[in-house]
Amino acid sequence: MTVTRNKHFLYLTLACLVAAACTQKPEALPKFMVTNDLNMDRSFETVEIELKDITPEGETLDTSKTYTIIDVETKEEQVSQVSDTDGDGTPDVLLFQPEIKANSTKTYEVVPKEDQFHKDTIPSCYSRFVPERTDDYAWENNRVAFRTYGPVAQKMIEENVPGGTLSSGIDAWLKRVDYPIINRWYKKELETEGTYHEDTGEGLDNFHVGSSRGVGGIAVKVDTTYSFSKNFTKWKTLETGPIRTSFWLDYAPWTAGDQTISERKYISLDYGSNLSKFVVEVTGTDTVSVGLTSHEKDGEISTQVDQGWVSYWEPHGDSEIGTGIVAPKGAMIGYENYLTNKTDESNLYAHFGLEAGKVTYYAGFGWKKSGQFNTQEDWNGYLKDFATKINNPLKVSKL
Repeated sequence: MTVTRNKHFLYLTLACLVAAACTQKPEALPKFMVTNDLNMDRSFETVEIELKDITPEGETLDTSKTYTIIDVETKEEQVSQVSDTDGDGTPDVLLFQPEIKANSTKTYEVVPKEDQFHKDTIPSCYSRFVPERTDDYAWENNRVAFRTYGPVAQKMIEENVPGGTLSSGIDAWLKRVDYPIINRWYKKELETEGTYHEDTGEGLDNFHVGSSRGVGGIAVKVDTTYSFSKNFTKWKTLETGPIRTSFWLDYAPWTAGDQTISERKYISLDYGSNLSKFVVEVTGTDTVSVGLTSHEKDGEISTQVDQGWVSYWEPHGDSEIGTGIVAPKGAMIGYENYLTNKTDESNLYAHFGLEAGKVTYYAGFGWKKSGQFNTQEDWNGYLKDFATKINNPLKVSKL
């Protein structure tokens, strides 16, 4: 009799628990509205949602899960990435890239799911230190690729060892495929009879940097002379993923006139963008200049300082290439087309004032042979629209 009563009590308790569970709805994660105020359709622009706004108050991020974004209307899952934007080792935002028509809004909801990312997969937005090729640092997305040079390459030049590079300029790798090529090209150069200096269908490295500023290196002008750092001395990869890769580079102190300059670059590259974002911390000066190499000095310059962009379009091998710098409104204060007979020192410079010891700008390129831009007008139109968008970002509001 006692056993029967205990069983009955157990069944009743379980039934009540099940009923309670069925009637309780799990706490819903908030929805977010994204607004496009411009009279142009928007895509390939990264939106950031603060993780503290999507996790219950007092709780920390569940690292066994990843958060994804769902379009409320279409129910389609958006590509997203959890990101550590301040580099403290803790993710703080969720990134995604909505497609929104001109003057319209869209609503999205956040949904947690098991992390299905394969760790051995090279993401679309990728960067790494490359010790097998001296000590480059290289980065890329689905449209462009870049690299710059480390202390071993500098030491080789200083000690007259063949194969070194002395430059803090930014090199452009001219890819014309949308998949990652950094590892493929280094392997091709170092482990096969092929070379990344020849285009066999994916693109090539034939963009000369030397001691120039390449595509977005900085300099400090004192009187009529531009001075700049040597190779980076330290590096740290912050993230790679489907939406963004980011990292920082440190440089040894350098001099401009009687000023001692310190420099640290935070660089990021988002999916779909031809321009890397640079946030450069600088001490020892109130102004810096960001350069685009002029190569053979046969290119065409376009400048719209009041809109925040400068452009250089030039013949390049069997094609043409455009390079450009874009800045938030008011950050760019002038420009100079600096031409000299000194090797690699001719650059189109955009001038910037520092704000709280920092300067923020975007720099990159468009290669005609990639099929992305066919004319100088196409490239300049891209820079103009890019400037408009960064000065009028998509607005995110929690519902």
